[in-house]
Amino acid sequence: MKEYLELVDYVLENGVLKKNRTGTDTLSCFAYFYRINLAEGYPLLTTKKVFFNSMLYELFWYLSGDEHIRELRKHTKIWDAWADQEGRLETAYGRFWRRFPVPEEGLPGENWGTKWISRDEKSGTRVFDQIQYIIDTLKEIKVNPETPNLRRMIVSAWHPGNAAESKLPPCHYTFCFNVTGNKLNCHLTQRSADIALGVPFNIACYSLLTYLLAKETGFEVGEFAHTLIDAHVYVDHIDGLKEQLKRTPTERPRLVIADKPMLEMSFEDIKLEGYNPQPFIKFPVAI
Repeated sequence: MKEYLELVDYVLENGVLKKNRTGTDTLSCFAYFYRINLAEGYPLLTTKKVFFNSMLYELFWYLSGDEHIRELRKHTKIWDAWADQEGRLETAYGRFWRRFPVPEEGLPGENWGTKWISRDEKSGTRVFDQIQYIIDTLKEIKVNPETPNLRRMIVSAWHPGNAAESKLPPCHYTFCFNVTGNKLNCHLTQRSADIALGVPFNIACYSLLTYLLAKETGFEVGEFAHTLIDAHVYVDHIDGLKEQLKRTPTERPRLVIADKPMLEMSFEDIKLEGYNPQPFIKFPVAI
């Protein structure tokens, strides 16, 4: 995709050398933004091979709401470096997507009692299911385009108390949906963006989530928009990214999605067709 290659070129040209917690320096830029038209095809990077299956397992892990990777690590090792021996994570995206903690009792004047709050079986605390809230709100918009929640379709993976102490708090920490006409759009905000390794997965993941939600709720796909607050290239990724800049993107692949409720889907319900990427480029992971 030209949008991704423009991002790579911009950071390589304008990035400032910065040190960080990993010990591997980066070229870093502040607040980069781009948008992708999802109606033109599924934006899985073609200037190098992206492991779609690993991304798909990761997305279903998010949607499961699990706070551990015991099942995920059977299929991909991408989270092993941040989990303990039992597969538990200090921060798990899906845990907050599906089970965000809410107060037992609010202060006078506060309202916490909604149909998306339940009692968590694991912790016993009250939790809010943000994904179900998005699904239900989108279905309501189809019936009533003036619903009060029209501009409130936001999901947060960021809990300040958790993030302050976590080994790796969420990088892609919040996303929101917007309906324009009959098209569903998604905007992702990312505090820290590893352009070589992370961003291709982020594009693929949240674009797929938009396709799934659109199918579930009767909308067409619109745009995926992405704000990268610290957009960076690790210095040992520079040569590989320069190689990608020499390559010409090929046609975007297509998704075939089973006709069933999104939260009942499994890995076998989503197929990728027509994906013809150029050769894989290996990038070391900074931990």
